[in-house]
Order: sequence, then C-alpha cells, then structure tokens
Amino acid sequence: MNKKTPYYKAVGKEIEVFEHAYKNKIPFLIKGPTGTGKSRFIEFMAHRLGKELITISCHEETSSTDLIGRYIIKGAETVWMDGPLTTAVKKGAIIYLDEIAEARPDVIVAVHSLTDHRRELFIDKTGETVKAHEDFTLVASFNPGYQRGFKELKPSTRQRFTAMSFSYPTAKSEIEILVNETGIDADIAKKLVNIGSKVRNLTELGLTETVSTRLLVDAAKLIKSGLPKRLSVEVAVVEPLTDDLETIEALKDLCDLMI
Repeated sequence: MNKKTPYYKAVGKEIEVFEHAYKNKIPFLIKGPTGTGKSRFIEFMAHRLGKELITISCHEETSSTDLIGRYIIKGAETVWMDGPLTTAVKKGAIIYLDEIAEARPDVIVAVHSLTDHRRELFIDKTGETVKAHEDFTLVASFNPGYQRGFKELKPSTRQRFTAMSFSYPTAKSEIEILVNETGIDADIAKKLVNIGSKVRNLTELGLTETVSTRLLVDAAKLIKSGLPKRLSVEVAVVEPLTDDLETIEALKDLCDLMI
C-alpha cells in the first residue's frame, strides 16, 4: 500500500537542490532552528524519490556503535547485528542524522569516509569495509543558533556536505501550512501565525528557543479539536518555551490579546 505523501510547503529551492545533491551523491546538511520543517522536508524528499528513510535522533549518548552495529548474544552464540547506518549503506536508503552536532565525536569520525569520494564504511569490530550502495545518501541537520558556544559542527565536517539554511516560513506560507496540517479556519491560522511572528521578535525575553511552526501546528490541532483558543496557545506555545514564571505570564497576556 502506498504511503500518503507527507505534506511539505517549499519555501525556496530546497527540493531542486536536494534532488541534484542526491543525483550527484553529495551528502546534504540542513541548518536551522527547531520546528522549521527540516525533518518533514527529508520525509517528503524520501517519499518523492521512492527511497526508504532511516532517521536517527542524535543526542550526547549517541555513539558510533549505536549507528554501525554490535555483537549480541543470541542463544548460545554471539552474532553481529548491523546498526541503522550500516543497514542504510548496504540497502541504499537515505539516512538522516537529526541534530548531528549533539552526537559523540566518534560518530563524526565514522561518517567521514562516507562523505567523500570513498563512500565506504569501516566496521572496526569486524574488520570489514562496506562500499556504499549506489543509492545511499547521508543527510544531517543541526541547529547552529542553539549550539552556539556549546556544540558546533567543525568546518572540516561541514565542508563535506552541500548545505542549506532553513528558517521560519513567510506568514502567508505558515498560514497555508497550518490550514493544510490541521484543517483549522484561515482566520484562526492567521492569528496563530501573528502570535508566532510577534514572539520571535521579542528578543528581550532571552528565550533559548522561539516559537516554531511545529508549536503553532500543535496549537491549531488543539483548537480544531475543541480546546479553548487561549488555553490551546498557553499549553502548546507559551509553556513549552520557558519555565520562568514572569516570562510565562508576560507571554500569556500578549497571546490572550492576540487570539
């Protein structure tokens, strides 16, 4: 059964660029804040190209062993089990390393030989070198704003990729996304988008992250299902942004006026 095409609203030339990078076997890096559609874009492109997508959400404990594979005990014997990266390399899938800068340094080392002319993966535990399938594609994302001063992606790693920056869509596109994703009325979608835009420009609040399109979609879903509008915005937009009580109150007052 064919899976439904994931909804994705292009905001620039990203579809064209990705298709050319895929054709030329060049790894692809997406830079941008949380909730700007990076993961949805990759789902959309995998579907469009008819390729299997394997997604790894990287965090500080993600190691090369998690990606490449490990020996496991099965009954009375020890057997090798391929990790998701090895599986993708062999099958010709698209592997998506979400927030790659969060992973441990050995992950970056492991993918280096897959991101240059060699296109091969060395499995140190078995001594095997696997040549990547013709269709194998490596995609990664990271959030440069969030990582600043914490974990950056080294220039030597970044320069192995074709890269694109994702940011928040225009108000018109964001309204369209909310309506398509949730079926909400356009006038409510417009109010939510205005809230998002207003909060994104409130730099004096010192928020680590700001209102993502994802949060606005969540608020729209709650409103569509019958939760009161102000409460929906409070729990889906305001509360996820901060734990500071004064900031929460200030944002709630602002949003209440706008919705």
